[in-house]
Amino acid sequence: MNVPMGAAAPEFTLQDQYGQDVRLASLRGRPVLLVFYPLAFSGVCSGELADLSRRHAEFAELGAEVLAVSVDSVFALRTWSDREGFPFALLSDFWPHGRVAEDYGVFDPTRGVARRGTFLIDAEGVVRWSVLTGPGEPRDVEEYLKRLREVV
Repeated sequence: MNVPMGAAAPEFTLQDQYGQDVRLASLRGRPVLLVFYPLAFSGVCSGELADLSRRHAEFAELGAEVLAVSVDSVFALRTWSDREGFPFALLSDFWPHGRVAEDYGVFDPTRGVARRGTFLIDAEGVVRWSVLTGPGEPRDVEEYLKRLREVV
């Protein structure tokens, strides 16, 4: 991954599943869990985001914003979010294709999707922890919460 711990998180503005712009800079003052995933509706991604959804109240209690990013279109993300009821923003890194994933060092140019990269960004916009999970390996939401508690 290109963004080392202790470095400023690369800025971005992406549209969420409702077509609203989400700027990372506008979330300063609270921690952000930034979760890149390959594609909406896929098996492992569906399970991971369902886990995040089930535990969302715990992230909210710690004051954290959860953002999930893929190269899917806003329309696909809206359909998926409406079906699953995700309580957090699904951000579209559709165009320029994978640009934000590339900025974070998690874009897979061979497959044209984001790898399973996760970044914990503190209230000042600094990356405090990150992990890259292999293809087909689900991530551990409990680990996210543990790391978040160390930051807040």
